[in-house]
Amino acid sequence: MKNRKLLNVSVIIFFGLFMITGCKNTENIQPPDAMKKPKELTIHGDTRIDNYYWLNDRENPEVIEYLEAENRYTESVLKPTEDLQEKLFEEMKSRIKETDQSVPYFFNGYYYYSRYEEGKEYPIYCRKKGTLDANEEVMLNVNEMAKGHNYYQVNGINVSPDNKLLAFGVDTVSRRKYTIHIKNLETGEILSDNIPLTTGSAAWANDSKTFFYTQKDDITLRSYKIFKHILGEDFSTDKEIYHEEDETFSTGIYKSKSQNYLLISSYSTLSNEYRFMEANNPDGDFKIIQPRERGLEYEVEHFGDYFYIKTNLNAKNFRLMRTPVHKTTKENWEEVIPHREDVFLKGIEIFKNYLVVQERSNGLNNIRIINWETNDDYYIDFDEEVYMAYVSTNPDFDTDVLRFGYTSLTTPSSTYDYNMKTRERELKKQQEVLGDFDPSNYETKRLWATADDGTKIPMSIVYRKGIKLDGNNPALLYGYGSYGITMDPYFSSIRLSLLDRGFVYAIAHIRGSQYLGRQWYEDGKLLKKMNTFTDFNDCAKYLIEQNYTNPDKLFAMGGSAGGLLMGAIVNLQPELYKGVVAAVPFVDVVTTMLDETIPLTTSEFDEWGNPKVKEYYDYMLSYSPYDQVKAQDYPAMLVTTGLHDSQVQYWEPAKWVAKLRDVKTDDNVLLLHTNMKAGHGGASGRFEALRETAMEYAFIFQQLGIKE
Repeated sequence: MKNRKLLNVSVIIFFGLFMITGCKNTENIQPPDAMKKPKELTIHGDTRIDNYYWLNDRENPEVIEYLEAENRYTESVLKPTEDLQEKLFEEMKSRIKETDQSVPYFFNGYYYYSRYEEGKEYPIYCRKKGTLDANEEVMLNVNEMAKGHNYYQVNGINVSPDNKLLAFGVDTVSRRKYTIHIKNLETGEILSDNIPLTTGSAAWANDSKTFFYTQKDDITLRSYKIFKHILGEDFSTDKEIYHEEDETFSTGIYKSKSQNYLLISSYSTLSNEYRFMEANNPDGDFKIIQPRERGLEYEVEHFGDYFYIKTNLNAKNFRLMRTPVHKTTKENWEEVIPHREDVFLKGIEIFKNYLVVQERSNGLNNIRIINWETNDDYYIDFDEEVYMAYVSTNPDFDTDVLRFGYTSLTTPSSTYDYNMKTRERELKKQQEVLGDFDPSNYETKRLWATADDGTKIPMSIVYRKGIKLDGNNPALLYGYGSYGITMDPYFSSIRLSLLDRGFVYAIAHIRGSQYLGRQWYEDGKLLKKMNTFTDFNDCAKYLIEQNYTNPDKLFAMGGSAGGLLMGAIVNLQPELYKGVVAAVPFVDVVTTMLDETIPLTTSEFDEWGNPKVKEYYDYMLSYSPYDQVKAQDYPAMLVTTGLHDSQVQYWEPAKWVAKLRDVKTDDNVLLLHTNMKAGHGGASGRFEALRETAMEYAFIFQQLGIKE
């Protein structure tokens, strides 16, 4: 980190909102003291006093100065770890093969892949015509495009059906407001068709001159309108095709794998609705497949004369149906794969001769192959106790080869081509970990903690073989537990910097995910959300009781909704943890969910509840980390955020830290670090993001007295 000096005087910000004292040596900077400016927030006859509501204004110079003061304080506290941070950065970077390339996949006459060059932060997107021996065509060199930008993100890369044009989205702020650009792949020219305020993705019609895109609301960032654009025309004249007027829904558009249909998806937490139109007829009308019904979820794929529909219709863990393209409403759906109480249907991949099904059973990912003609089926074998397997990029129907990915806490990310007819697999690429990495040096397994209500809570765990499980090991427990998102046990070369220093690393598969099926999710949301937090603490207690670690060496980490998790667990049982890292934490739950101008609010009432309803207000208030801060000892904490975060606004963690400073009764370090140039995902560069991880690890090591 750069060493910023302060004058050897007390610096009083003239706005009078807060004061920072300091002296010439940054090591002696005192933590910022944010002034209380009470604001009353009243609903349901209940009044909350928010002393730090004034931080909700990123355009206010006073707010920026406060965030920068917090950054200076964080810098001063972590200054003794500067050399360690640099060592960690170089250590993590040294394991990564800088000159690297993805496994090419074939589509519409070309092999597509991305690659990295040594010393470069961003990918280069390429293709080769017909054969891998052909000359390389560089479609986008993001390193060149990103010059002069503090942040640069490309998404939605999509080649036109005639292979001549490339659509892609660019975000240079990290607010996830993408501008769509079009590149002529024959001449290299960037066309004038620049379309701002989109999701970045474009869906081409088959005429290669018309595409459809999704516009975002400038304030809430909700994806709410679909437009049609014809090349060469001013986007201001683009025709609006669809407007999603329900503020609890968002929308998007994509093309079917068959390339025959364009599909508009409208989605909320609990409901879906799809519309379809022939891709050969961009001037046609979209037709509804099945009108939305509250609680009815479905996803659509096309093959032959049918739409294949994964749905929860009378099926909590989902089942697979199909319906003729000309008769699509649910009374015409016929069953292909029935509902199963013990198997969660994650998704499908359709081939001419085979149906590939992604399932989760007892928490583990399975890939099932079904022969269309004979209906014979089998599962691909995986050997490890804890792993992650998934279907990868498979754009071709007419092949017997399935591409899938595999990884575990000890197995680097691997890409396989699997012949579904002969059942032979070919390893196309495994992530190369430079240095002396040997997977046999590490042990991974699954543990089961017991919650207070008797529920068994699974954990995936990894550590270096040879450590003594005597209760003296440092440990890091990671969790998320919201939206039904499951944190699968994947390999991380970065994590080796923990394991090789004797850490135990564990993932808590708590309720609120779908690790054990749909019910597992439903038991950790809305009026059962508290299960998510108590499950995590029960996992922590299990690690302590089973001598994997102790409270003086146990750390917790989570980000976004996982940051909410961090805030809740330390309010409930702070004594379990030596320290906590809360990244972009969603901690001001009630106030945020009452403000429908904030991105994501309206679309998440079915996840958290609508606090305008008193029952949900009372329940959310009972766990909202910001509201539940109390006069007690808290563990050491590092809280991170991004000024331009579009998912969790920066002021939530800023307010939380300010309130903790005022109320907590301990002397443990409390740090807030704001990335002033980034948003929810942090730095955009391949290696620059490692510096943020190095800071987090250095914070943990500092609490343990680890200096190397």
